[in-house]
Amino acid sequence: MKLAIVILNWNGQTLLERYLPGVLQYSEGAQVCVADNASTDDSVAYLQEHFPQVTLIQNPENWGFAKGYNEALKSIEADIYCLLNSDVEVSPNWLEAIIRTFKENPEIAIIQPKILDLLKRDYFEYAGAAGGFLDQLGYPFCRGRIFQSLERDEGQYNQPTEIFWATGACMFIRREVFEELGGFDEDYFAHQEEVDLCWRAHNKGYKVYYVPDSHVFHLGGSTLSNMNPKKTYLNFRNSLFSITKNLPRKVAFAIILCRLVLDGIAALRFVVQLKFNHCFAILRAHLSFYRQFRKMYKKREKTDFVSKYYETKSIVWSYYVNNLRRFDDLVKH
Repeated sequence: MKLAIVILNWNGQTLLERYLPGVLQYSEGAQVCVADNASTDDSVAYLQEHFPQVTLIQNPENWGFAKGYNEALKSIEADIYCLLNSDVEVSPNWLEAIIRTFKENPEIAIIQPKILDLLKRDYFEYAGAAGGFLDQLGYPFCRGRIFQSLERDEGQYNQPTEIFWATGACMFIRREVFEELGGFDEDYFAHQEEVDLCWRAHNKGYKVYYVPDSHVFHLGGSTLSNMNPKKTYLNFRNSLFSITKNLPRKVAFAIILCRLVLDGIAALRFVVQLKFNHCFAILRAHLSFYRQFRKMYKKREKTDFVSKYYETKSIVWSYYVNNLRRFDDLVKH
């Protein structure tokens, strides 16, 4: 089973200097590739001089996460792709459990490892934690991370389990499934394109899994911090894209109406907090969604939509009203 580790880079020379040596050290037998999104720093020259063994793919412009990976993977021959952020520190033997799980379970198409915080190594990290889920309104959250609340890793999520979405910070996917799905939706540019990809995989009958015997440490926020208005814009807009594309029509329309109201409340909350840039980001997200609604609706595939896509009815209500901060408390409530 041939594995290719593909790191998407944009002006990340410092990150490559720090984390790429570990990837090479602990990934024996895997092809390591860097797909550069037209960096304007010295990333390319640095790789050519210091890591000639790394396969370098140079995209002619910054295509973002979605198209950047779509184009780069076209030139890589492998059975399994590992899409790895440049700010991830891998651990010894991190690939063994992943490869074994793929070999033993042909129905599993996508896997993520345990994602821990690089700076607080006994805590889960924001991007992925112990596997991603959705609530009934399409809001994403993770085991070990609900909104900004991060759990300490105490072994509570040490069992392999099926999840709904795997993080793009460290995602393993079978090549034939990635190609069957048509890769990432390039209209997303970045953020939540992995949620959409996994949702489409579920709709085609594939499984997404969390394998905790493999763990990595993620720095996070290297491209956009969690509180960057551009990230707010992309997350709110792209979430509406996914609902439009991946739910049965009647359900999708009802959920979208609810989301537009709740997103408006979120915008007002940002106003109260004097975070006006985030309020405008939500407004821009909605305007972009309206402009592209017809385009997204046409992307709906003729398939059986999964009926149970959500883990809880409202993560917003559970978190802000019922004051639930841990995933285990959430699902028991």
